[in-house]
Amino acid sequence: MARRDYENDPDAPEANSLVPAASAVVVDESGRILLQRRRDNGMWALPGGAMHLGESLPDCAVRETREETGMDVEVVSIVGTYSDPRHVFAYDDGEVRQELSICFLARPVAGQLAVSEESTDVRWFEPGEVDALPMVAAVRKRVNDWRDGTMPAAR
Repeated sequence: MARRDYENDPDAPEANSLVPAASAVVVDESGRILLQRRRDNGMWALPGGAMHLGESLPDCAVRETREETGMDVEVVSIVGTYSDPRHVFAYDDGEVRQELSICFLARPVAGQLAVSEESTDVRWFEPGEVDALPMVAAVRKRVNDWRDGTMPAAR
């Protein structure tokens, strides 16, 4: 399903849903960060997605990382909370979702890199390589929040 991100855009459609979600900044023992290239918008992103009934937000981040990258991870802390009402995702089925996400810091514990039906590429990157990658602003903010090492104020 195609998706378009709107951030601080006065022409953005009005949100009609709010779904809890989690993402993960996965960092290996060498300090590299795990990213996936999304099939729906061609941008590099952190693994993550919507929470299912019966799971916790950390469990959601672990599941989504496994599904989207092939890696099993352990959550170690929180990078930040993200709920800006001026950031919405518009899907081609008519859903317009307001962002409501917790981004976790995680470390890999097992697995092999693998693309999924949601990605076209999955790779480890040195932190300095990330700046040149095509990435939506909200994902870049999470990566920068991790690199800055301070949890941002809730928005």
